[in-house]
Amino acid sequence: MPDSVSQDDVSTLVERLEDAAWAYMRGDMERYLELVHHARGFTLLAPGGGPPVSYENRADGVRASVGFFKGGESRLENVEVHAWDDTVVVALIERQHGEVGGLPDQDWSLRVTQVFRRVDAGWQLVHRHADPLVHPLTPELAAALARGEGDDWRPSR
Repeated sequence: MPDSVSQDDVSTLVERLEDAAWAYMRGDMERYLELVHHARGFTLLAPGGGPPVSYENRADGVRASVGFFKGGESRLENVEVHAWDDTVVVALIERQHGEVGGLPDQDWSLRVTQVFRRVDAGWQLVHRHADPLVHPLTPELAAALARGEGDDWRPSR
């Protein structure tokens, strides 16, 4: 079956994602929700870890985070895009900074994979996996995190 997703479709989607990331880091959740539509049953593997979460209505949770993100900026670094039929998978780095959770403005860059499904003329986000592992970890730190020892690790030097 030939691909039904054009390069223009992908380019437009990636532009929307960059605008959405910018809005999110500035705390403009209404603008984010205008740009990104979440599917019913959307799954999130959040950058802070923990179990996957499934949402029937992601908009409520996004709106609840107003004020948690402030004054940030974001730009996307595309890693790879895979597209076929009615599906697009986008792997990217969100190079961003901002005030998050009351902490001072700092780097909040994330490695992100997002899966979209075309619904009618638009795209719905089906799954997002984000992690802060943009910078390499030592094997000791990776092992400590894998053991759930996020606060008490001491990497060897």
